[in-house]
Amino acid sequence: MAITGLAALRGELTTPYADWTGDYVDVDVDPGLDAGTVLLRLRDAGVIRSTLPLRVWMAWKGGSAELQAGEYRFALPASPLEVLARLHTGDVTLHAVTLPEGLVLEEIADRLAEAGFSTREELLAAFREPEPIRDLDPRAGDLEGYLFPDTYHFPRDADATTITEVMLRRFREVVGEDYGARASEVGLDLPRAVTLASLIETETSLPGERPRISQVFHNRLERGMPLQCDPTVLYALRRQGTVTRRLTYDDLEVDSPWNTYRVAGLPPGPIASPGEGSLMAAVSPAEGEELYFVAAPGGGHRFSKSLDAHLRAVREWRAYLRSSR
Repeated sequence: MAITGLAALRGELTTPYADWTGDYVDVDVDPGLDAGTVLLRLRDAGVIRSTLPLRVWMAWKGGSAELQAGEYRFALPASPLEVLARLHTGDVTLHAVTLPEGLVLEEIADRLAEAGFSTREELLAAFREPEPIRDLDPRAGDLEGYLFPDTYHFPRDADATTITEVMLRRFREVVGEDYGARASEVGLDLPRAVTLASLIETETSLPGERPRISQVFHNRLERGMPLQCDPTVLYALRRQGTVTRRLTYDDLEVDSPWNTYRVAGLPPGPIASPGEGSLMAAVSPAEGEELYFVAAPGGGHRFSKSLDAHLRAVREWRAYLRSSR
């Protein structure tokens, strides 16, 4: 190639270009798509002026087989070489999805699928495989409680296995390597601490209450008292195929190891995904002798040391509910 030809090629390859309508343009590169078709898609989308410079460059330098599949978003002018570099490194578009605290596996799968990531069936299949957490919880039957709630950024084509790995990695980052040791200092092991954290998470959304609710549960565990945690009954019913948000007195008698009204101690495993605040509260309970709590007018809970004080608080709460109808 003549020197003038090389100079012209270099100029074409290094000159930024953009010719699309709107703030950005998306280009999908399907798995297995040949380089020529990829270049045509980039040209038709207005990302590159012509396919020729890159075709010549790739024939000379090679690398056409290294283009990574995925969804690419272009928002600024870029030179053909810069565009090619993005496709080589797989700098794909990431989409955000927020998974709040307190969700169960099915709800997490629903939210991810609704956001366009994988399918509910594939996600649940991955979530029900406990092997990735055997080192943390040898008795786990699934990943309930270990899929950390957070805002994640995934490529659109992220599969269920990848999503699961990212969420589990985030859980490990948050709890740290010493979480099991911290749990043992308060009479728990790591799985039981995560289980307790899930109860705390489902009982309150107020950060300041979490250590105090943890205190109540720890005190009741030490005394052999049933935890009487309503969310465990809801979870027990869910596992039996009944999804409800309002309990009846009959529900409190449901025959299930998850029902902490009938079975003393913690349930067999977590009942939801706890966030960092609840995970830390489980191993750092507040100090005190409180054994009871009930919802309070105006929000939050009222805590009591004695049954008499608790019953008075319950009566006040019920009177408040009647007056609010």
